[in-house]
Amino acid sequence: MQFEVIANVRNLQGSSASRRLRRAGTVPGIVYGGDAAPTVIETNHNDLLLKMKKEAFHSSIITLNIDGKKEQVLLRDYQTHAYKPLILHVDFQRVDATHELHIKVPLHFINEEAGPGVKLNGGLVNHVATEVEVHCLAKDLPEFIEVDLGSLNVGDNIHASQIKLPKGVALVKHGEDDPIVVSIVGKGGAKGAEDEAAAE
Repeated sequence: MQFEVIANVRNLQGSSASRRLRRAGTVPGIVYGGDAAPTVIETNHNDLLLKMKKEAFHSSIITLNIDGKKEQVLLRDYQTHAYKPLILHVDFQRVDATHELHIKVPLHFINEEAGPGVKLNGGLVNHVATEVEVHCLAKDLPEFIEVDLGSLNVGDNIHASQIKLPKGVALVKHGEDDPIVVSIVGKGGAKGAEDEAAAE
């Protein structure tokens, strides 16, 4: 899926200017990284909010069009209002073809109801993690990674190291950790699986 965000260079800075932008339906933001200097920008709030509701927007290369000049970026951070559907600030990071990205990618679990643990033995799927951190070049970045649960029985787990990754994509490892991402538990056993995952 391809996304393009239209933005303009922001000339006025400071908290009072940012408040005025938000009242006018605009989100203040910044673009940084690469060889160019950081650029402060503004973009349409409602357009950005619609795009951010799509899961793929958070793990895709985005075309950022700033005053007609396009560059490739990743969504790196954003701030939202505590209870209103408002984006207060957005951060984009420039990417290029030669530098590896470190980014979290969502997991899509398939065949949840088809495995023997659920279908035959009445087990429950316990999602311990919904995303994993990977590193890869921009051209290899997946929108999501599938995890097949079709062969799992009650008591079975899938660890991060067991996930089948697309070509060119590798897990970011934190020490010796190999956390559980999903498990099949007997009814009433979800808490035990969570405790086991915490111990991992």
